[in-house]
Amino acid sequence: MILPFYVFFLYLCLQTSVHLIMPNESRLKKSLLNAKVNLCFYLLGLILSFFSRKVFLNVLGADFLGLSSTLLNLLGFLNLAELGIGSAIGYVLYKPLYEQDKEKICEIISVFGYIYRCIGFIILGSSILLACFLPYIFPDTPFNSSIIYFAFFTYISSALISYFVNYKQTLLGADQKNYVVTAYYQSAVLLKTLLQMGLVYYTGNYYLWISLELLLGITYSIILNWKINQVYPWLKTEIKQGKTLFKKYPEVMKYTKQLFIHKLSSFVQYQTAPFLIYTFTSLKIVAFYGNYTLIIDKIAQLVNNLLGSTGAGVGNLIAEGDQKKIQHVFWELLSIRFLIAGIISFALFQLTTPFIGLWLGEQYVLPNYILTLIIFNAFIGYTRGATDQFLYGYGLFNDVWAAIAEVCINLIVALIGGSLWGLSGVLLGGLSSMLIIVGIWKPYFLYSRGFKTSVAHYWINYIKYLSILIVVGILCHYLLSAKYFSPKASFMHWALYAGIITITYSGLSYSLLYFVAPGIKAVTKRFLEKKSFFINK
Repeated sequence: MILPFYVFFLYLCLQTSVHLIMPNESRLKKSLLNAKVNLCFYLLGLILSFFSRKVFLNVLGADFLGLSSTLLNLLGFLNLAELGIGSAIGYVLYKPLYEQDKEKICEIISVFGYIYRCIGFIILGSSILLACFLPYIFPDTPFNSSIIYFAFFTYISSALISYFVNYKQTLLGADQKNYVVTAYYQSAVLLKTLLQMGLVYYTGNYYLWISLELLLGITYSIILNWKINQVYPWLKTEIKQGKTLFKKYPEVMKYTKQLFIHKLSSFVQYQTAPFLIYTFTSLKIVAFYGNYTLIIDKIAQLVNNLLGSTGAGVGNLIAEGDQKKIQHVFWELLSIRFLIAGIISFALFQLTTPFIGLWLGEQYVLPNYILTLIIFNAFIGYTRGATDQFLYGYGLFNDVWAAIAEVCINLIVALIGGSLWGLSGVLLGGLSSMLIIVGIWKPYFLYSRGFKTSVAHYWINYIKYLSILIVVGILCHYLLSAKYFSPKASFMHWALYAGIITITYSGLSYSLLYFVAPGIKAVTKRFLEKKSFFINK
């Protein structure tokens, strides 16, 4: 959706922010390579996802896709056993990678392999237990139990490969070589989707469609481990050795315990919505909601993949200890995210409904108030990245009470709201917890424990920037009303309308933010003065 502008703008922002915070040339190259690979596969995946979604809905039906989404969310519950360990290992690996301590790296990966194998057995046992309750979870589906059980255990088997075989891939991420994982995994996903489309179109067979999920997991595992052995020929790991060395690295469990709670909170925030929606509505509504989140999540993936590549550089910047420069970079990254979030949110509000109608049909369109709630959630998600990067850079994981509070707020509001208002009530749960914890607490925590200064400056600027985005949005909404352009008439009309409103909103928002947001002005200056790209020299 209106991707050319977003992609170009985001890539320029990435180039600028990475050059500002990365004094090390090799890390700069790795960050940019990660971003380029992510961008390439993002565009390919985005195009294919829209075609495949339509084929799957037409042939398999909304009920089957809703069943598949719900089963994957049940699998997500089982994966709670892992949350935090991968991130903790990545954090622990950073120093030995910097020092090129190969022996210590082998030990840490061995420990990780041991922990992951234990988790794999826990998930296997839990999945067998959960399988006993599948008839009660899906009492009124049009599908027989054999297809439900086949899909469930296929998804479980595919997931378990990561725990028993693919644990070494964490080293690639910690070493800023995540582009290797992305290239092989996304290639396998694209091939799988193409095969699924072909098989569904010609056979309409549910079992073949599901079987390709496991085939993807096996193929990806073989290729990934072959590549890891090429990149790190010296990497020798033993699961038994990991069990012995486990006590040698107590920091792994320390960070894991803290990060586990935070990851759990994120899981509840983003992954339980389809299951709750199914509980209070139906599988069809889950599929309808999935159409909208497909668009939202693809754009969020683009923003996070590109701007998230600066995360390691933020850690280096904080290590330098220059508080003035640290806050200067923070406001640049936050200003960039604010402008991007405003443009995307306005475009989504104006363009999503006609796009769904053209893409899938008017019967798949949800009410505008549902779209508004989805966009509010997405806006907070787009803008939170800068705060999260700096909290991680400072190692501020110990606010576990906030993560627990976020889970409680989300579930309480979603359960009450879902029982009263259905889909909109479930979405209110996520929005409430995001506003209180992500929107209010996290900035305060960063300023008080990280920057060690008053958060008042943050809120003054936040309200100022948000007001500009809202005023410009209201102005453009009425001046460029859809009734003047008929975006529902055809994709050509939709594309014309998308271009006009995006360019207009972007130009007005950028112009106003340029005069009130020093971060936007600084980013613009570096675009125009190439010499400033070498600020660290």
